[in-house]
Amino acid sequence: MNAPRKPQQRAEAERRWPVAVAIAVALLLYGLLPSTFTPAIRYGVVAVSTGILVALIFFNPARFVRETRWSRVLSGVQALVLVAGNQVALVELIVQLVTASHQSGPGLLLAALQVWTTNVIAFGVLYWEMDRGGPVARRRDQRSELPRADFRFPQDEDHDTIDEVRAGSSEKSDWMPGYLDYLYFSATDSMAFSPTDVMPLTARAKALMLMEAFAGFVILALVIARAVSLLGG
Repeated sequence: MNAPRKPQQRAEAERRWPVAVAIAVALLLYGLLPSTFTPAIRYGVVAVSTGILVALIFFNPARFVRETRWSRVLSGVQALVLVAGNQVALVELIVQLVTASHQSGPGLLLAALQVWTTNVIAFGVLYWEMDRGGPVARRRDQRSELPRADFRFPQDEDHDTIDEVRAGSSEKSDWMPGYLDYLYFSATDSMAFSPTDVMPLTARAKALMLMEAFAGFVILALVIARAVSLLGG
């Protein structure tokens, strides 16, 4: 009996460093939140996420060329832990912005920036992990073998436009999104509170975008209110 055919390599595997740097920045910002944010949760999230990140870097040090069931699980756990931990920090931030004294205002405004930035990075990682089977499958497997897409990018529908735009389309160049595409998408969702150029296609994608947009809106509204109160004081 012939051995099953391995999927043909479709495109060059995605580089490790953009997502590794982004996660490291998120963990640094999250770990440096003020002591009024529950230390046990913060340090636990940083420790678990750092351990997983180191293990995954050893597994794929330069590019995402290999994947096992356990590496896929660890990648998903890392994204979920960072998102969940930051939602706890978001709740604590809301409580402190509403109830804290006037003197603690500047520190809380900086903490709000840390929570917002961590949120953008964390949701970007989660979108990147879940869409079309994850970073390894997106660049390795044939399109017909990929799971259903969670997001539609502009390149996915640029095949029938002018030549210089069509040249970079998914159909013409076999383009696939990388982490920076998902980070940009996450940032625009958190600032515009709605889809911009990337559209959610599945219920889970819409639910996650709703959660991120709502968090961004709450942070912005409370930060503006707090800044006004500081100026008025």
